[in-house]
Amino acid sequence: PPASQNNEQGSTLRDLLTTTAGKLRLGSTDAGIAFAPVYSTGTASGKSGRTMPNILDDIIASVVENKIPPNRAPKINVKSEIKDEPKDDRKCIQDDCSKRYSDIQYSWICDKHVLWLRDHKNSNNWKLFKECWKQGRPVLVSGMHKKMNFSLWKAESISLDFGNQQADILNCKDSIISNTNVKEFWDGFEDVSKRQKIKNGETALLKLKDWPSGEDFKAMMPARYEDLLKSLPLPEYCSPEGKLNLASHLPGFFVRPDLGPRLCSAYGVAATKDHDIGTTNLHIEVSDVVNILVYVGIAKGNGVLSKSGVLKKLEEEDLDDLLRKRLKDSSELPGALWHIYAGKDADKIREFLQKIAKEQGLEVLPEHDPIRDQSWYVNRKLRQRLLEEYGVKTCTVIQFLGDAIILPAGALHQV
Repeated sequence: PPASQNNEQGSTLRDLLTTTAGKLRLGSTDAGIAFAPVYSTGTASGKSGRTMPNILDDIIASVVENKIPPNRAPKINVKSEIKDEPKDDRKCIQDDCSKRYSDIQYSWICDKHVLWLRDHKNSNNWKLFKECWKQGRPVLVSGMHKKMNFSLWKAESISLDFGNQQADILNCKDSIISNTNVKEFWDGFEDVSKRQKIKNGETALLKLKDWPSGEDFKAMMPARYEDLLKSLPLPEYCSPEGKLNLASHLPGFFVRPDLGPRLCSAYGVAATKDHDIGTTNLHIEVSDVVNILVYVGIAKGNGVLSKSGVLKKLEEEDLDDLLRKRLKDSSELPGALWHIYAGKDADKIREFLQKIAKEQGLEVLPEHDPIRDQSWYVNRKLRQRLLEEYGVKTCTVIQFLGDAIILPAGALHQV
């Protein structure tokens, strides 16, 4: 701007924003921009450019362009915007995606609630993922193990390298945690005869919880850490350096969520008498999560269901037709059963679980939150009641070897 305008710095915030926006619209790149862009991009030649919008600056420019008088605050009619959106978001996004993303191999599962990306190598996957992620829906990406060094993730390999480490081991049946040598856990991973026994002689269902995690994972298992990072699905979002991974770009003064990675290992329920328990009870994560099934052990020993017996148990679940088809594919190896709920149903589920607790004669304290406390695994009978009494439908997903399940923050799930 001319020198005569330099003394008009503005006595109000609006004046400051207006002058800033004016400079932006004139293509100014000098100092005087109040808010630096969140993203900066560059090329190998050293040239740089603003390729992603700075939302705040664009809003400011829009205010100037629309010439909103200083004595009038802009009104945003949220209700009318919401009312104008299509009633069936799922149908809208599916119809649109089938036309725009014909080069991507994908399907919709779980009553069209979960996006399944079938080709992990497709570099355009993130474009379709973005559309689904806006809706706050889970995403499944299959085949990740094909990019990994499989030998690093075998149970015997981890036991050999780290068997002398101490870690917390959770007994999933009675929630007792003990600190013990991890070799004991891995020895029983595929040999039921070497597993701990509980009071009545029943085989214990053990979980090696979040070991190792975060920086410990990187320091203790550098080769596995690098193998995992190079094999992440949708690296634009999931990689620590991903350009769309918001948490990686937060300034240092923010308290970041635990970005992991962490290794979660557990015995399957196939060797237990009670198949209505889980290795991860119903809970909510505070950040988005990607969970990759890197290894599936085949347990041997007395009392273990055969492979056909395991498949029969899984077929009793309320499964999508495409998941049933995968179960019959001999090249696929099922390893984990997930039940997922949308975050909007959290209050209904909380109320339901408190109701069940009272029915069972359990004390329900005012401050008790059954979801936060991770005190429930919702079995099939309860899932049916939840649907009938509260209208909350369970999204059932089988995770096969190499599957990555990506969950938005706030989604409830159990495994």
